[in-house]
Amino acid sequence: MYHNYDAVVIGGGGAGLMAATQISPAGSTAVLSKLHPMRSHTGAAQGGIGAALGNLEEDLWEWHMFDTVKGGDYLVDQDAAEILAQDAIEAIYELEHWGLPFDRTDDGKIAQRPFGGHTCNYGEGIVRRACYTADRTGHAILQTLYQRAIRNRVDFFDEFQVVDICIEAGACQGVVAYEVATGELHIFRAKTVLIATGGCGRLFRITSNAYSFTGDGHAMAFRKGVPLEDMEFFQFHPTGIYKLGILITEAVRGEGGILLNKDGERFMERYSPNLLDLAPRDVVARAIHTEVAEGRGIDGKDYVHLDASHLGREAVEKKLPDIQDFCGTYLGIDPAVEPMPVQPTAHYAMGGIPTNVDGQVLMDEKGTVLHGVYAAGECACVSVHGANRLGSNSLLELVVFGRRAGRHMAKHLTETDFLEVKPDPRERVKEELARLYEGDGTEEVATIRSEMRDVMMNNVGVFREQKRIDEAVEKVRELRNRYGKIRVQNRSNLFNQELLEALELGYLLELAEVAAMSAAARKESRGAHSRADYPDRDDDNWLKHTMAFRTERGVELRYKPVNISFFDPKPRTF
Repeated sequence: MYHNYDAVVIGGGGAGLMAATQISPAGSTAVLSKLHPMRSHTGAAQGGIGAALGNLEEDLWEWHMFDTVKGGDYLVDQDAAEILAQDAIEAIYELEHWGLPFDRTDDGKIAQRPFGGHTCNYGEGIVRRACYTADRTGHAILQTLYQRAIRNRVDFFDEFQVVDICIEAGACQGVVAYEVATGELHIFRAKTVLIATGGCGRLFRITSNAYSFTGDGHAMAFRKGVPLEDMEFFQFHPTGIYKLGILITEAVRGEGGILLNKDGERFMERYSPNLLDLAPRDVVARAIHTEVAEGRGIDGKDYVHLDASHLGREAVEKKLPDIQDFCGTYLGIDPAVEPMPVQPTAHYAMGGIPTNVDGQVLMDEKGTVLHGVYAAGECACVSVHGANRLGSNSLLELVVFGRRAGRHMAKHLTETDFLEVKPDPRERVKEELARLYEGDGTEEVATIRSEMRDVMMNNVGVFREQKRIDEAVEKVRELRNRYGKIRVQNRSNLFNQELLEALELGYLLELAEVAAMSAAARKESRGAHSRADYPDRDDDNWLKHTMAFRTERGVELRYKPVNISFFDPKPRTF
């Protein structure tokens, strides 16, 4: 089946919906999502969205920019950080005008709370910058944007899994999508396409990410010759529920929650004497890991306590209702009276598809633009997060750069026309599906996936060293070979989840190899990339972005410089 749209958005999360609201007044717009947009992972973001509104004390966008650059351990492209911090203020007020129900101060302004790494006067003290809706901020943003997109008459194709981006001669033709309900392949012809497919946290055993976060957009772009940038940098959020990885928002610590080891010690006093529990996430995650490794985990196990009981029941029920529900459901505890068992959980990919500040996808380290193809959100790397994302900047990135990409796409529609989709791109997809259906091997998707997650968690996790990363590279390559021998047992065309999981595993294995190879090559510690064998940051040799290319010889790594326009790199202390 053929469809014609001026613009196609792949992904119904915050970045995709924000872009769609901007494109739709200029031309017909379709959002394709492998699940219903309201089930997108943006809805799981809890604690807040950063903007220097200054509603509770003085705050400046320049301070926000500095915190973003410093938090990212100076690997942040500073032109992108400047745009993020400046545009944040207007973007928040736009969401407010669209009906987003922010919590309010007593005088009716948007309420704000502290978040990790947010400071005043270039690091002198903590500032309240994160705007919030209780601990359901992402859900509120998703609802608001979805309603706005419907108002703008955006067409939605729910449960359509995009399986190929059609690119010929360096220009976009459209996409091929698999309709989950019927198994039919659809061609969506479009002048421009936005990739907004989210992250790839399902690379790891313990993760806060939804089951749908399998790096689809990353891998599809990679297979079309687009490099992947800074994939070695994956943030581990310090407070996931023990064993499950479900996120316990940073807002708990923003409201006054504290981390305790088995001795009841507030151990962050040793690791970050100034910001304490509100240090950047990489610092806190490593602190927890160190406490456990040195025998100070609770009951000798791999977790510490996050205690919010001293905040009182009223504060917990009003400001952290989802956390209270999660703890009751999954742990059988009440955080208003008991501490929560937490451990680091794979949370956010700082790297991804390289783009410029208008969301245009870049084909090389020189900044060559791929005509008509854009990316925004977690799957993109603008690079505004550098080596470690600042808390509350993820929702902000979706809004700011989703909006910029959408506006640029709307302009692009007036400057280009449809390209003929030739040859039929469905034939290549049919061949891939046939290999999965007709393979003669005995390998199972679940087995390979489990082994991949274990080796990535154990060898490319919070702390890394050369031998273990090299072992991960070899193991992933072995798993990729075994993947070629899987066979899908379910032959049905109707809601064939086994087939979709097989496709997703293929995406994840490609990204696992890129991430591990990039980590093996970077011989320094910076942000979320912490090497036990190279403990120091090395600006002389490694103040540069990794660019991984897919070639006939395998993955090839190149590098490009960081944009440094305001803040020279300095030692990172908190």
